Amino acid sequence: MSSEQDQPKKKNTFTIIKDDSTDGHGGYGAGTVSLENMSPVIVDPTEKQAYVDMDVMHARSKVERRVKIIPNRDEVPNGKLYWFVWVNVEQGENGPYYAGVAGSEFIVDRSIKRAYKSMPQHVTHMEKSLKGKIVVEHMDAQSKKILKDFLVDFNEDMWNNSSDELKEALPE
Repeated sequence: MSSEQDQPKKKNTFTIIKDDSTDGHGGYGAGTVSLENMSPVIVDPTEKQAYVDMDVMHARSKVERRVKIIPNRDEVPNGKLYWFVWVNVEQGENGPYYAGVAGSEFIVDRSIKRAYKSMPQHVTHMEKSLKGKIVVEHMDAQSKKILKDFLVDFNEDMWNNSSDELKEALPE
């Protein structure tokens, strides 16, 4: 007699497809979106730093851990601001460049173990970044400067190959 405990548990995993899912095979993964060229950059204006944290893709970044994420900004009045910036890289005729850049607000108050995050905004900004849009006009000037400095320091050639729209959106 076997019990349920003896049965292996099935895990639901999210698969990120690394190759072109539209290659015509029509099988599993057809019509999915590749996130291979997207990286989340966390901008911390308080500490004046930016860094890549791939755990943001699955809501498991260090910033997001050990807090309850709530959809009401008013419930986190004394929180610390972070920007989760979705950066998409494409290959152009002159080499790789920053194609899409979109920043989403994340506010955390560790003292009450609460954080504000608008999931619809994060999903929309991720999608816009994938489509090559620049969405940073709602970010404060200091955060934009930190982001620009990070992108330039990370790869100056990619910055130089990027659109004038991005360069104007993230001025000196």
